[in-house]
Amino acid sequence: MIKKVNKNKKRQKRHMRLRNKIQGTPERPRLNVFRSSKNIYAQVIDDSQGFTIASASSNDKEIIEKINGLNKTEAAKIVGQEVAKKAMDKGIETVIFDRGGYLYHGRVKSLADGARESGLKF
Repeated sequence: MIKKVNKNKKRQKRHMRLRNKIQGTPERPRLNVFRSSKNIYAQVIDDSQGFTIASASSNDKEIIEKINGLNKTEAAKIVGQEVAKKAMDKGIETVIFDRGGYLYHGRVKSLADGARESGLKF
């Protein structure tokens, strides 16, 4: 009997392997990425205290106006720039990139490039 592969479970397994190795600190928080079929979300998280420092998504009102008419990869770049700007305003300059179990390709790579262009260091 052929069983269907659950892609989300495989991604979560990869993410947990990644999370065992990386942890966000107050000096160098974790930039986490979540990707749905239509939107992309990014958070800068301090794991030692367990709270989100900055976040941005393609659902935010100010970002929706900027990404109107763009494809999802270009929208991810704008989300990366926006989360980097918010993190820099809070005094964060370097982060650990957490790709969330996704391949470093396409929208995830575009978000990371946008954050780097805005001055965030990985």
